[in-house]
Amino acid sequence: MEKRKMLYEGKAKRIYSTDDPELLVAEYKDDLTAFNGIKRGNIAGKGVLNNKISAFFFTLLGQHGIESHFVKLLSEREMLVKKLEILQVEVVVRNIAAGSLAKRLGLKEGTPLTRPVLEFYYKDDSLGDPMINEYHIYALGLATEDQVRAFSEQALQINRILTEYLKERGLVLVDFKLEFGVHNGKMLLGDEISPDTCRFWDTKTGDKLDKDRFRQDLGGVEEAYEEIYRRLTGGDSNV
Repeated sequence: MEKRKMLYEGKAKRIYSTDDPELLVAEYKDDLTAFNGIKRGNIAGKGVLNNKISAFFFTLLGQHGIESHFVKLLSEREMLVKKLEILQVEVVVRNIAAGSLAKRLGLKEGTPLTRPVLEFYYKDDSLGDPMINEYHIYALGLATEDQVRAFSEQALQINRILTEYLKERGLVLVDFKLEFGVHNGKMLLGDEISPDTCRFWDTKTGDKLDKDRFRQDLGGVEEAYEEIYRRLTGGDSNV
């Protein structure tokens, strides 16, 4: 497999073509952004950690029948992935009130929700990724009814798998964002699953071990990401 030209650079990753038209290389960056790119920073080693953490979660979910674009790790910062036609819908699952949900509904941060809440957002940076519902998705042609049903069911299944796994490791899965895409006619889980896209709290202390440490100027971002990797794998990332 030969890595070729860069096709796209986003806030957290660079995507490269390969000599196989069905495969891409995703390179994880150390850049951090928040509030739709208004706040920016750089944390040494963040890309290495997110690459390894995402690979771990994709592998775990694959063992439970959730297919993703992940193929294999190529290096500390790079993974080989299947080329997807990304659906322009971000799927968010919330178990505990935090972030925009707490603010929007006037809930105290940390309030447990009686059941998981599923939200959809239009993936468009220029619009600030606005929240949408199924009617918007159909009206804008962002996904079919079958696709919405499938990624909704998968998102809730992923929530069950990860919540149970993380509970055993002293972590609360507060909420998380997922993206999906189509590869050769089949819908697959894409993007990443990391402290950039999830909220993780320590079960005992309530400490935040995710990008909220950057959003809220709490410090210790790299240490928090490192702790997530350690809890997941029992090892050192060697960043």
